[in-house]
Amino acid sequence: MNATRVDADVIRRLPKAVLHDHLDGGLRPATLVELAAEVGHTLPTTDPDELAAWYFEAANSGDLVRYIATFEHTLAVMQTREGLLRTAEEYVLDLAADGVVYGEVRYAPELNTNGELTMAEVVETVQEGLAAGMAKAAAAGTPVRVGTLLCGMRMFDRVREAADLAVAFRDAGVVGFDIAGAEAGFPAADHLDAFEHLRRENVPFTIHAGEADGLSSIHQSLQICGAQRIGHGVRITDDIVDGKLGRLAGWVRDRRIALEMCPTSNLQTGAATSIAGHPITALKDLGFRVTLNTDNRLVSGTTMTREMSLLVEEAGWTVEDLRTVTVNALKSAFIPFDERKALIEDVVLPGYAAAL
Repeated sequence: MNATRVDADVIRRLPKAVLHDHLDGGLRPATLVELAAEVGHTLPTTDPDELAAWYFEAANSGDLVRYIATFEHTLAVMQTREGLLRTAEEYVLDLAADGVVYGEVRYAPELNTNGELTMAEVVETVQEGLAAGMAKAAAAGTPVRVGTLLCGMRMFDRVREAADLAVAFRDAGVVGFDIAGAEAGFPAADHLDAFEHLRRENVPFTIHAGEADGLSSIHQSLQICGAQRIGHGVRITDDIVDGKLGRLAGWVRDRRIALEMCPTSNLQTGAATSIAGHPITALKDLGFRVTLNTDNRLVSGTTMTREMSLLVEEAGWTVEDLRTVTVNALKSAFIPFDERKALIEDVVLPGYAAAL
């Protein structure tokens, strides 16, 4: 199928996989308005459409710190059991409506403890909401498997506590771990004890790196901390000159380390300058295991369908390219091999074959 004939309806029907998506960055605008009213939190506007536009405008500042600051409002409505249950369930249903068949949702439980919930209670509640969403999606004929990544905030002091919860809940829907937050000035190795604990307990983890900081951040995340994937990783291109890979870039490509790339989000935070020139295309062509992700659907005003459509329209991607990144994501998902294999062979490949 020629790229020029891949319209949004075709893309929407394609089975998708997303590895990098934040729960607190993906609320429905109408839900945010309703929950804010219930808890007495003041929003920039109470019109859902205007609120969505406000988020998109604020996120397009080109400043990662300001981008992160937009989460003040979503987090304000995610401090109660009711708020967490609703947002988690709707998160799954929105993935299913977008054609996602496998998703990994990440969030930092420490950011949801400003009410009466402990971090463990936050995890239990989110898992309950996700399970309800998966049950409803399956009943509607659009099943989606969702695994959870617990995040530690790299600029705070509860990373090890979050890692302990990832170990404790690994048989209850939590499939891995991440650290998030402001990258520059807060090196991953500051939390080496948490990563060593995760490795001892056989819990896989990814690390946000190579977005607001450069090659040293990626190197540290992989070679010192032991990450199995890299969140974003756009700055790996700093180690590629005229198509020739440096030692770090070669390590990442040759060992099939997945790069969780988020084109729209990267434009908003200044990590990339255009969709057409986003590193994901060049890295794909060089054989890196790139994956395509939304990062924050509300904040970035996006969906997996939109991310795919942008690459088709502005970077010349084909259905084969979309299939490649979808299979890449499943190959590097933090669920057991047999589940990954079944999703690829029984769901993804047949779905793409029908579109070709």
